Amino acid sequence: MVARHAGFFLFLFLVLQFVHSTECHAGPIYVYKEDDGVIRFSNKPPKDGREAQVFTAKSSKFSIYSGIRRPKRQGKLFLTAFTTSVNAAARKYRIHPALIRAVIHVESAFNPSAVSPKGAQGLMQLMPSTAKLVGVRDPFSVPHNIDGGTQWLRKMLQRFRGNVKLALAAYNAGPGSVEKYGGVPPFKETQNYVADVLRLRQSYANGLKQLALKEH
Repeated sequence: MVARHAGFFLFLFLVLQFVHSTECHAGPIYVYKEDDGVIRFSNKPPKDGREAQVFTAKSSKFSIYSGIRRPKRQGKLFLTAFTTSVNAAARKYRIHPALIRAVIHVESAFNPSAVSPKGAQGLMQLMPSTAKLVGVRDPFSVPHNIDGGTQWLRKMLQRFRGNVKLALAAYNAGPGSVEKYGGVPPFKETQNYVADVLRLRQSYANGLKQLALKEH
């Protein structure tokens, strides 16, 4: 299984260690860069011995984000926070600002300095390895984090043919988990995550519409 992606670094597999090694059913995924700049994803190591990052997708009753204390998903909406960066990413990656805001809301409650116990950083909670792969040098920079997170979300939408539910599940639990289960993985954390983001997306869409009407 080999997939090639050009143009930018896009990949996200967060590695979680489980107590029993028998819980791991999927083999390692090797991610490496070709000479022409193409990022290659493969279940086989590169033959020429070049450096590759190795990620392991694991099967469990728990999401790879289990144990991470996420911010409250209810409460006030952040309709005007970081408008320039959100709108720029929305245009660049063709994703509605309401969806971007919903993801940020659930991931960090719009706190640019947020750091999860697992090491995810910034507004859209990028892991260091992910930030590097999507070209984000400073995950605590508002425009860079939003660009990188939205870039990854667009890739997930492309990978799952525009299915927002599956793209969000992949953003949370990794694309390998979504493909393994043929849908949203049976992880409570991931199921709640998808439901919360979709609910907030509608709230943000309504709020942004009302805000636009007031401004005109």
